[in-house]
Amino acid sequence: MRDRVFKALADPTRREILRLLAKGEATAGELADRFQITAPSMSHHFNVLKDAGLIDGRREGQQIVYTLNTTVYQDVIRSLMDLISLESKEETR
Repeated sequence: MRDRVFKALADPTRREILRLLAKGEATAGELADRFQITAPSMSHHFNVLKDAGLIDGRREGQQIVYTLNTTVYQDVIRSLMDLISLESKEETR
């Protein structure tokens, strides 16, 4: 799962989607309006983020509403902090 998370975070569009969702849930259309890319490309970005567990989506009528999966997001932050801590310890040796 960690590889999928880092792959998802490697793309600036997906990082921006996460930043927007950190402010609150949004529909796919609301998020897509913020980018100048095709609908299939947006769908791909949503799928990569969902596969990584970073976002959740639920259908409300004709729309899909996305939310940030804060549990996975917090785990990623913790992992990154652990990596930084390990590098810092190795540099002081």
